[in-house]
Amino acid sequence: MSETPTPPDDADRPGPLSWRVRTALLALFVAAVATIWVTNQLLTARFTETTRNRAELRLVLYSGNLLSEIRRYQLVPQLMALDQTLISALSAEEYVQSSQRLIFYADQIGGASLRLLDRDGRTVAATDRARLGEAHRQESYFVDAMRSNATVFTAVRNETGDFSFYYSRKVETGGTTLGVIVVELDLGKFERAWAGISDAVLVTDSEGQIILATEPRWRGLPVQEALTREPPNSAIERAIQATADWTSVSADAYVRGEAVMRIDGRIPFRGWSISSFTTYASVRERVNAVLALEIMVFALLAALAFYAMSRKTAIRMALFQRESAELRRLNNRLQREIAERERVQENLAVAEQTLEQSSKLAALGEMSAAVSHELNQPLAAMKTYLAGARLLLRRNRPEEAQTAFHRIDDLIERMGAITKQLKSYARKGDDTLVPVDMGEALASALSMMEPQLKSRKVRISRILPDHPVRVLGDRVRIEQVLVNLLRNALDATKGVRNPEIEVLLASGETATLSVRDNGHGIEDLDALFEPFYTTKQPGDGTGLGLAISSGIVADLGGRLTARNAEGGGAVFEMQLPILKEDQQAAE
Repeated sequence: MSETPTPPDDADRPGPLSWRVRTALLALFVAAVATIWVTNQLLTARFTETTRNRAELRLVLYSGNLLSEIRRYQLVPQLMALDQTLISALSAEEYVQSSQRLIFYADQIGGASLRLLDRDGRTVAATDRARLGEAHRQESYFVDAMRSNATVFTAVRNETGDFSFYYSRKVETGGTTLGVIVVELDLGKFERAWAGISDAVLVTDSEGQIILATEPRWRGLPVQEALTREPPNSAIERAIQATADWTSVSADAYVRGEAVMRIDGRIPFRGWSISSFTTYASVRERVNAVLALEIMVFALLAALAFYAMSRKTAIRMALFQRESAELRRLNNRLQREIAERERVQENLAVAEQTLEQSSKLAALGEMSAAVSHELNQPLAAMKTYLAGARLLLRRNRPEEAQTAFHRIDDLIERMGAITKQLKSYARKGDDTLVPVDMGEALASALSMMEPQLKSRKVRISRILPDHPVRVLGDRVRIEQVLVNLLRNALDATKGVRNPEIEVLLASGETATLSVRDNGHGIEDLDALFEPFYTTKQPGDGTGLGLAISSGIVADLGGRLTARNAEGGGAVFEMQLPILKEDQQAAE
């Protein structure tokens, strides 16, 4: 006969929770909710700002690459229109070697598609021989080139919805128009490259029409209309996501049903603009990982609290079986929490990998912007010398033109040296230092800035000591700093009635070179040497010149300072350790 277990007496039964226990549990719940809410707000704002900064750096890189590609082919039609072989072929209507000539040009300039049209718009030579004989008389790039005496840029929308971009210029001799040379730019490669890095990127022309986009359905539409045109499934996904994710932030736009932040920028070419759209998914993953960790901690605290209460009832022998079941349930709960913690750690590892990749892209964007900034002055000087040499050749003065070509050759060597020293800068400097005459370095920098100084008619005052002032350093990098200081002084005197720049070189315990201008002075001295800080208009500067110059001077053991002069204007001082006589003898 089986024995029926006796139920415990009322005295052995656990009573209701006391007010102290209830108050502690309520306080724990309120603290958990408040902590999770505050953490979500702070981390969302922080990670969103970090993601936005990285997106802005990528946008600067995209804009610079696109502008470089467009300007690379800007002078090609003008040079080819002067090719005597092509002029002779159009005059004699003999095009046997013309296509081979265009293929040679295409190999030299980097693979652009070239076509030669006669005066009737018929293709008589092309790098793609399959296009020979095509008629382009009604095309805008042919009509505009025939009407203009300069190189014409044209964007044409194809039947497939894509845009094609052309540089065209008419070929003439003795006042007679013979035909048109057409250079087709392959800007579609940027769309393919952007699609592999960013979530979405688009480029609009001066009228607001999308001409380049990683989303093919956007091309040819205004930006607002393109963003509002979403497939039905994307709209449904967006509605479900907005309802389910209570921690989401307000979105700038929606792309394929996902909330994205929008970053806009300007391209200094024909009023073009560029925009990128970055998803908030990475922000949410990182925030949710931290929130999951906090929830796990509070769950452990709650579990410990309940465990303590269950231990209190364990002293009652009559409730042994109930205590055993409670312990088993607690064990299962802890196992689930351990599994959840392992999943959270896996999410954290993925977030760390994403952060590392984003850091690499940001470093690449900063280095590319630095290279573009430092090569800007030699390129501007080369353009001026080329224009002068072309004019001298037309006036039959080859000796003077030869001098301009020598200067261009020097600038090319300098560009190579700048590229080499930028690589060395990235590796923290492996180049050996040599004695450098500061007077000679200043003369070289002024020679490089000569075209800009003459075009602005700025009065330059130089005060130099009678004896040479030598320092131990890298002449190319010192000249780079001097060019940056002179360029800033030249920009600071824009709008001044009588622009003046004073350069003072003095020697003592250190070699001190001061550059003073009579501009409007410096507004924010604290942020002056920070990267990407600039007071120039968009497209006129990247804000990296002074940051790079300060780093160069620091690497050479000196310092670069700035202040506002008492009589107005700004003063930049570069101080470098003087090369002593015993060091010169050792060198």
